[in-house]
Amino acid sequence: MTNTPSITPEILVPKLGDYLVEKGLITKEQLGEALDNQKELKTLGRVQLLGEVLINMKFVSRTLLDQAITEQILQLRNALQEANRTLEQRVIQRTMELQSALNKLSELDRLKSNFISNISHELRTPLTHIKGYQELLLAGAMGQLNPEQENTINIIKNSSERLERLIEDLISFSLVAKGEITLTKAPVNIGFLVNNVVNHNLTKAKEKNISLTASIPDDLPIVKVDEQKFSWVIMQLLDNALKFTPDHGKIDVTVNRMDSGVQVAVEDSGIGISQENIGEIFEPFHQLDGKSTRRYGGTGLGLTLVRQIVEAHNSHIIVSSVIGKFTKFEFILPISE
Repeated sequence: MTNTPSITPEILVPKLGDYLVEKGLITKEQLGEALDNQKELKTLGRVQLLGEVLINMKFVSRTLLDQAITEQILQLRNALQEANRTLEQRVIQRTMELQSALNKLSELDRLKSNFISNISHELRTPLTHIKGYQELLLAGAMGQLNPEQENTINIIKNSSERLERLIEDLISFSLVAKGEITLTKAPVNIGFLVNNVVNHNLTKAKEKNISLTASIPDDLPIVKVDEQKFSWVIMQLLDNALKFTPDHGKIDVTVNRMDSGVQVAVEDSGIGISQENIGEIFEPFHQLDGKSTRRYGGTGLGLTLVRQIVEAHNSHIIVSSVIGKFTKFEFILPISE
């Protein structure tokens, strides 16, 4: 690791005694005697400045001393001015270097987003073919399948769907990173939307013996959101909760009317998140279990996109959690006028 050099210039101005010797106003011997005398006076409780000692010892007159001090002050001022000029030049140079580094990082980030977008779209084509042929096989268009073959094709189908979700996450992230995310807001019954997403995940929850419940009142006000993107947000939060909640756990989805809007919350009894790690879960491509042998899969983009979409709806996502007990994601949507 390279240490950054200090940009503070040194101001080298000799001390008064050295300056008087340098100017030939006193000798080194006289300076030594004056310093010794100053120490003796200090031991006696009489503190005197070096200039006063020199005058009292008649090594220098007050006029010459005042003149020398004035010259030294001028020398110090000139040194300060030069130091300021040097410092300003170094600051300008350092600023230019930092700006150049920032430009390079921005370019790398743009290239990364373009790469993710391009590779994701390229992956779509072969995946479409795979999905098409597996549907034909399951429909019996290429001959009757025996139970073992049908089970194998269903496994392929599930894996294809998972791969498709990963690709969609990558494409969505690349659009967000490039500032190309667009919202089509419209008045939406948020209770109906959330209930549909919860019902869609009931089978998956049942497979893990997880209790998935929804508490949604009937008299909720209308909110103005992008229905498709917000369905994805709730789906992602539920998918996240199902992923990190062990068997026989529970997930509660609640929608409540608040003074400031409609609150949506997803709470699970899963593994939890430590307080110091809560901020990290929204970082792209980041998972708290980052090992290659990690137990939980995914790209690490889901929550990044969730936060982006929620904030694009003039809201803010809040996370509360206790390790081994629960994790809760919540946000409030403004009511549509």
